Amino acid sequence: MIRYPALLQPGDTIGVTAPSAGVEGAGVERIEFCVEWLRRAGYDVRVGECLVGGGVTSAPVEDRAAELTAMLCDPDVRAVVPPWGGETAIDVLDRLDWDALAAAEPTWVVGYSDISTLLLPITTRLGWATLHGDNLADTPIAPPAGLLPWLAVASSAGPHRQRDSGLVADWWRFAEDPHATEWKHVGTGRWSLHGAESLHVSGRLVGGCVETLCNLAGTPYGDVAAFGRAHADDGLVVFVEAAGDDAATICRNLHGLRLAGWFEHARAVLVGRTNAPPTDTLTQRDAVLDALGPTGLPLVLDVEIGHVPPHLPLVQGAVATVTVDGDVREIVQEHR
Repeated sequence: MIRYPALLQPGDTIGVTAPSAGVEGAGVERIEFCVEWLRRAGYDVRVGECLVGGGVTSAPVEDRAAELTAMLCDPDVRAVVPPWGGETAIDVLDRLDWDALAAAEPTWVVGYSDISTLLLPITTRLGWATLHGDNLADTPIAPPAGLLPWLAVASSAGPHRQRDSGLVADWWRFAEDPHATEWKHVGTGRWSLHGAESLHVSGRLVGGCVETLCNLAGTPYGDVAAFGRAHADDGLVVFVEAAGDDAATICRNLHGLRLAGWFEHARAVLVGRTNAPPTDTLTQRDAVLDALGPTGLPLVLDVEIGHVPPHLPLVQGAVATVTVDGDVREIVQEHR
């Protein structure tokens, strides 16, 4: 059974902590702006001690794990959002107090990239719905037509209907505009469908960033096969996205997820748009088709769910209905 956090409302407390990379340099002004933006939007924001800091992580692993556990167990904190991802959130997993979390009421955990390392086991182990979407640094940026901000998704049980935005964007660098509230438009793009002429399927959402989650396959923190068995009646819609590894690495990683049973109960796979590089002999699209083509599953490619903004927030654990048919390209999510 999926447990959904209480709907987020203005006046609620949002915790800000960095379980992976901390904030330094020009990023400090951006995160301060984002915190104040949330406050102006009517939320109480609690800023943790594990936030400002250079290096690979914001603080020692014991401190990061303790602060994240404390925020998630505090009934006054209704959502936790990091400044951004990072590199090694994996070191936190076996330091979290999973027994205390299991006894607590669910809290929204929001983010993507390295934060996928936390979202996945929180959903698969605890049964909490989590929110794969903008990190704090992107929260003030208005989504284009067709997409919703994560705050709207967390504040309603749905159904949340989102569609192909047609936009390919980029970030404004902090030195350019630390107070940006719009994406930098760089082009256009559409979802494409491989393996079927049209698609209309439903399943529970599960997935995240390939480079971080491939390290969880085969561990108690990444047992998507067991999650699929537990929700076999609903089936799964698995979503994956590549951050920056080359195509050969992504190909190997996706094969590893396939061998670990990630797609056994899937009804479709959503693949995020990426700027990750090709190799001399393999494109990122080739990598996906090589690894996932043998599953026979329909693949929806170039979805706004990763390291190429804008972002289409997905509630991990929610039931999503995916339709790609003619001019209709949409995902509808429900908290059930």
